[in-house]
Amino acid sequence: MNATALAFLFIRFCIACILLTTIALIFKVPFPLNLKEVLHIGIAGCLTVATFSIGVYISIHLGVSPSINALIIALQPTIVAILASIFLKEIIGFRHWLGLLIGFIGVAFVVLSEGNFASTHLLGIVMSIFALLGLSFGNVYQKKYCSSMNLFSGGAIQTFCCAVIVCILMLVFEEPKVNINMDLVYALLYMAVVVSIISLSLLYIMIRNGEVSKVSSMFYLMPVCAVITSYVFFDEAIKLNVIIGMIAVFIGILLINKKVKHQNLQK
Repeated sequence: MNATALAFLFIRFCIACILLTTIALIFKVPFPLNLKEVLHIGIAGCLTVATFSIGVYISIHLGVSPSINALIIALQPTIVAILASIFLKEIIGFRHWLGLLIGFIGVAFVVLSEGNFASTHLLGIVMSIFALLGLSFGNVYQKKYCSSMNLFSGGAIQTFCCAVIVCILMLVFEEPKVNINMDLVYALLYMAVVVSIISLSLLYIMIRNGEVSKVSSMFYLMPVCAVITSYVFFDEAIKLNVIIGMIAVFIGILLINKKVKHQNLQK
């Protein structure tokens, strides 16, 4: 192990924060001066990024397989749909609920076919659920209070807050260990740049411009992308039931995001 879970997250968030702050300063992006706005941005980031990352990393560290984590996180679109209907007054129609059900069944096909469920740990499962709830509430909170957030200055605030929370938890619960090598450097750069900056920015753009209950359906694609990546880069065979699951995921996402045509009836 090149780094303990929280130590890895702390370094990742620090790198992302430095990069985002540098970009914001270069392009002279204004930072919010209103304390209330800063708090909203920080809370949204801590829920979406810190809570999710801490929960998943610790869950895997405790022995819960990535497959079980993927299946638990696949409940996120359903929970977000419920939260969005309550807090954002988004209308969730029958087609949307049907798409959520079909998408989740598809994810289950993919994960159950590819996963190893031999090692499970109750606390690890709890941490996976903790991650699920953080991500779900974070997406809704981002939509409600931070839709106008600048991606660079706001991202810098969010990653800074995440680093502070992880640092506190690391000092209390973990004896941090870091073994610096190229594998660790590659992993940190990937997570800091591709995930913490690029992927989150795309997510926030979609949340800003669309209904969060529909945007969240894209999380169904996570295990599907993992399967495709394994096939392309590691030459792993794709089983028939995995293909069925992938098709179900795509059908579910199409149902969720299909626009309803309104026809004007003339009297």
